[in-house]
Amino acid sequence: MAFSPNLKANLYEGARLALFLKAKLVLIHVGTMSDEKTKLLHELLQGHQAEGLEYRIYCQDGDPVEVILSTVSEARIDLLILGALQRENFLKYYLGSIARQITRRASCSVLLLVKPSVERVPCEHIVVNGLADPKTEQTIATAFSVAKSLSAYKITIVEEIKPQEVAISVDDDRSLRRSQIIKERLKHREESRVKQIISNIPDDLKDDIMVHSQSIFGKRGYSIGHYAQVVRADLLVMNAPRKMTFWDRLFPHDIEHILGELPTDVLIVQ
Repeated sequence: MAFSPNLKANLYEGARLALFLKAKLVLIHVGTMSDEKTKLLHELLQGHQAEGLEYRIYCQDGDPVEVILSTVSEARIDLLILGALQRENFLKYYLGSIARQITRRASCSVLLLVKPSVERVPCEHIVVNGLADPKTEQTIATAFSVAKSLSAYKITIVEEIKPQEVAISVDDDRSLRRSQIIKERLKHREESRVKQIISNIPDDLKDDIMVHSQSIFGKRGYSIGHYAQVVRADLLVMNAPRKMTFWDRLFPHDIEHILGELPTDVLIVQ
């Protein structure tokens, strides 16, 4: 018996992250765990154990989503790592894959891996949302902490500005100039707000990290996802969604755009 390449890669990614973050790894298995599977897991993690990895295996029969969510609560998990499809088809988008269902309901932060690897691929560039929201300061602080743990050298904080904030019809040079002035003022406002947040980050987390601020006019969620894809970011860090309804998924906004088509690995901070 052998684990599939994706499962093995997810296992190794989880083990490496646990070591980087100095955390204990909890493995959740939905179904019956045979002695053969247990032995194989131990064999795969032997190398990481030698580096100091501590781990525990939880096994339970039942619906995958419910088992995982209940284990998160029972084991007091701080970060849930899930493998995810990079693009969902129409049917899966509206019904929700297991990863998406869990992400919408999880009580802890969630890391969605779209390209897990058995061999470590360095994380160099992290993109994080900088929108005006009560959760954003904690999300940005988490991005810096993760960047330090993973030895990333660059963080880009993206402020998504709704086009409605520039509610001017451009039909001549005068209105164009007025539109540009408003956009510059909005960019300056957002950059000032983000600078204030960055000033509260401990210096030891900012050392050796290049910090860039980028304002984007566009639909929230879609714009930052597209930006992360264009700049080939290794990780996108987002605020956790508020409680979602059926209509939120039918008419997607913010995080739903990210969940529908993951541009890269995504960390959703609760």
